[in-house]
Amino acid sequence: MVDLAELEVNVLEFVRKSFAFSQLATVDGEELATFHRTETESESQFRPKLLRLVLVVPKAWVIYDLAADLLVLGRDGHTPGPRAGGQAVEAAAETREFREQGIEFRRFAVPEGWLYVPADWVDRVTTPAAVAALGIPTPRLS
Repeated sequence: MVDLAELEVNVLEFVRKSFAFSQLATVDGEELATFHRTETESESQFRPKLLRLVLVVPKAWVIYDLAADLLVLGRDGHTPGPRAGGQAVEAAAETREFREQGIEFRRFAVPEGWLYVPADWVDRVTTPAAVAALGIPTPRLS
């Protein structure tokens, strides 16, 4: 498991994009880490909007990969999950449910962007109390 200093100075690779650490918060007795990324909606649009991408994962799942010099995810906290090759795609082109680094994720629309949550954490992370504690935008669950 990483410490706060490692979270603050390294980026997390997720969906082949770099996410910066935002904060830690405790939800249902477990410490969760929030990461963020800002990108443009679509380069092909005349006036693309800025999108805020937010990722919430248990802190215990975040691993520092010394060889790659970045943070990755591993459900057991010790073994990095498999990372897919290829290039990053625009957030709008991603599917609502997907597997990343061996973990099932769900993606939700939020004001001005997207929220990524492990599938088995959705019910706990999307409550009003968790949203407030994590400092994340309220997801549209439908």
